[in-house]
Amino acid sequence: MTILAASTLLTCHSAFANPPFVTDDAEPVEKGHFEIDAGATGTIRRDEHSGSLPAVEVNYGVTDNLEASVHLGMSFMHPSGEKFHYGFGDAELAVKYRFITEDDKGIRPQVAFSPGVTLATGNDRLGLGDGHSHVLLPLWVQKTIGDWTTFGGGGYVINRHRNEKGYWIAGWAAVRKINEQLELGGEVFYSGAANSADPSSLSFNLGGKYSLTDHDRLLFSVGRGITHVNQTNQFSYYLGYQRDL
Repeated sequence: MTILAASTLLTCHSAFANPPFVTDDAEPVEKGHFEIDAGATGTIRRDEHSGSLPAVEVNYGVTDNLEASVHLGMSFMHPSGEKFHYGFGDAELAVKYRFITEDDKGIRPQVAFSPGVTLATGNDRLGLGDGHSHVLLPLWVQKTIGDWTTFGGGGYVINRHRNEKGYWIAGWAAVRKINEQLELGGEVFYSGAANSADPSSLSFNLGGKYSLTDHDRLLFSVGRGITHVNQTNQFSYYLGYQRDL
């Protein structure tokens, strides 16, 4: 896999992530409040290690059912035996509109449409960005039953650039509240191939959140590919801090 192809997988994942997972949920941030996620993420593949350090995502509740988000970060790429590259990564802008709210006493889940665009602000020649803009159009579903919350969905990435093509993404996660401080869960995530030279990817993550206070949390996850492991994900990780304002 080339450096550019690897950076494509990296940047598309962060575009629709719900730290510490890749799969997003359907619940927007509360109106008038901010949610700030700051952390480090990385993926080890055959002959390279790439990721973001630091990466910052800011989410703001515009209305009861509308959230606006921006994701910025510094990216790194280290091919084995070659120079370590570090610099600005691609920027991401998104909104999340919840058009179906959850019935707490029934079976109806909450559902949200969350379009986003990735802007080519990173240096693609060094593997720090995708080299062009692309748009994600996903739907996310979420339901809480007792101590369990499950969420997932998917969508299509509009990716029109030279020999590349659009592709589908999908994921599903389940999280359980262990106690007042700790939540643990896992996910399975699929991403199609952006071009005919690279494979699609199917991977999993295990992780959770630990509440330090009512407004501060530690986020963590580790994962690995299920298919095409050497080319896509031999080992991946996320470690971050979340603050509500």
